[in-house]
Amino acid sequence: MPETPPDSILVRTQDPPVNGRPIRKDEIELHDRGIYVESWLPERRSRRKPLLFVHGELGGSWVWERYLGYFAGRGWEGHALNLRNHHWSRTADPAELSFELYVDDVAAVMDRLGSGVVVVGHGMGGLLAMKAAERCPISGLVLLASEPPGELRLPAHQHELREIPELYGRSVIGWETLPEKLQRDHRDLTIADILRIQHLMGQKPHESGRARRAMLRGIRVDRGVFEALPRLVIGAGLDRQVPPDAAERLAEWLDALYEPFGAHSHYGLVLGEASYQQVADSIRAFLEVNRL
Repeated sequence: MPETPPDSILVRTQDPPVNGRPIRKDEIELHDRGIYVESWLPERRSRRKPLLFVHGELGGSWVWERYLGYFAGRGWEGHALNLRNHHWSRTADPAELSFELYVDDVAAVMDRLGSGVVVVGHGMGGLLAMKAAERCPISGLVLLASEPPGELRLPAHQHELREIPELYGRSVIGWETLPEKLQRDHRDLTIADILRIQHLMGQKPHESGRARRAMLRGIRVDRGVFEALPRLVIGAGLDRQVPPDAAERLAEWLDALYEPFGAHSHYGLVLGEASYQQVADSIRAFLEVNRL
């Protein structure tokens, strides 16, 4: 069970949908895995495909709150999972977690939602989504500043891998520093955005070093799975975690539509109060063109 009543998290910080359509909030719990999924649903059912949002390192469903409200207000049901030991999912020992276990979590939620789901992944969540889609059919794929598969990575140096501790926190991804410094590097985020991200990253402050090492060694992906699917790759020009040229290479490798946002940062794509909607509008257009 979540450690805080769901109502208190679902109403927090999210503005009403821009177009004012009513939405309702729900939850899905996979008790056998300790997984909690935050769901935002349009008041009236529609024929649009459900969206599954997959967060990355040190994240949670909180990464997607702006998107959940945006898309539910426009007729899409959205489901944001929390990987095990992240945000509202059951606490677990992060030293025992791995990239493969995270893929299992994503695949379990995909299976629960059914084959019509469109998967939206951010950072490591994009790579998790691609791996889970190898075993669970999906209707579409959207990757935002996604970590690349092994086919596109240079071989990792052994010293890089050795430097990753068994458990790591915000400092490894550059977020254990002064908000003012972070804002200089993430110019599309307000100080309020940055303080919120730092706070929520710190709620369960340890990520699996084993998962990060596996990602850096290279997780191979069967791109043939996506040949018949609508697919969109989005890159951020200010991104220091996944540079825009890496996002563009991923789009070419997947033969996907590529949308660059030159003035956006890694988290500004999804969380910036003043920057997220431009990206959400682009995703919405992609979904509408492909009748998803």
